Amino acid sequence: EQAAKYPQTDWHFEYSPETFSTAELDFSLEVCEAVMEVLAPTPDHPIILNLPATLEAATPNIYADQVEYFIRNLPNRASAVISLHTHNDRGTGVAAAELALMAGADRVEGCLFGNGERTGNCCLVTMALNMYTQGVNPELDFSDIDRVIETVEYCNQIPVHQRHPYGGELVYTAFSGSHQDAIKKGFAAAKRQNDEHWRVPYLPIDPADLGRSYEAVIRVNSQSGKGGFAWVLEQDQGLKLPKRMQADFSPHVQRMADLLGRELTAADIWEAFRDAYHVHASDKHFQLVDYEERRTADGARLFTGTIAVEGEERTVSGRGNGLISSVLTTIEDAFGLSLEVADYTEHALGTGRDARAAAYLECRTPEGATIWGVGIDEDVATASVRAVLSAANSAVAG
Repeated sequence: EQAAKYPQTDWHFEYSPETFSTAELDFSLEVCEAVMEVLAPTPDHPIILNLPATLEAATPNIYADQVEYFIRNLPNRASAVISLHTHNDRGTGVAAAELALMAGADRVEGCLFGNGERTGNCCLVTMALNMYTQGVNPELDFSDIDRVIETVEYCNQIPVHQRHPYGGELVYTAFSGSHQDAIKKGFAAAKRQNDEHWRVPYLPIDPADLGRSYEAVIRVNSQSGKGGFAWVLEQDQGLKLPKRMQADFSPHVQRMADLLGRELTAADIWEAFRDAYHVHASDKHFQLVDYEERRTADGARLFTGTIAVEGEERTVSGRGNGLISSVLTTIEDAFGLSLEVADYTEHALGTGRDARAAAYLECRTPEGATIWGVGIDEDVATASVRAVLSAANSAVAG
């Protein structure tokens, strides 16, 4: 009667049988049919029948069965929008809503991050992004989820839990070594294959789709493995450590994590790396001042350079079949330090004309110990020379 007084308003009515999930289904149907007779909905102007799990008292499949029975036995079904209103008393509010949608419901009522009476209602963020991960557009925009969180926390004065699905601060973060290694390999495979589908282990959704960066995906503490710090160094410094070098560096990271007793930042890991391999360190035993290299008449390489030893500059030289071997010969002849190359790799740091180079050198001592050296420079040849001196510094440091 009141609606008829205001024909310029487009009225839509909703009715909720409040104790639907704990009432006799046939009685709920009888009441809803009576309401529909009064309101006279049509397919073009349907009524919303909202079916609450006012107190979640059974497993999600039971609620879905109740909804399915209601839908199958409702006269004039085309004139009703079947809505869901779940609660989370048993911790399955989202699951109940998902199963009830599969049972034929059309609409879901809920709250952002599950706020609501007692344990809360269906979390619309979780519900929507569960659908999104299955290729169903929920028609809700969470592309800047941190802004949504900020607004919800301000309005409700209730913080979103760090491990709340999709939105929590730590949900895209791995501390476990095995998880970090799998994520690192997953990212590498996706980049290599240019796969349009998201297939990274332990990450149910691409954080970038929600406005999150990859910086916090892998974080390092005392329980982290090699994949963790290797990922951080690659993302932060562009370094792609060889597998055996990762194993060599791992104890240094572990010691720092145990010493500090907290999560390590990218700056912490970079500091540990520079200290371990004497990169840009002012207190290293050998420091490269300058050098030149030329090919001799017999095809050998001649290295001539100035190396500061404990701050005192010395001019030294040596021959070899390449730059690295000539520097190793120089180190042995001038300082009595014998090292043999076991492996060498290099790569560019970045792209373009100004890209620097990183060189990694694995050496063996006469006693069979493994020593690693690292060199970083704008010039790839100089980077390899620095890698030799880095290994020499590690050998001297013991």
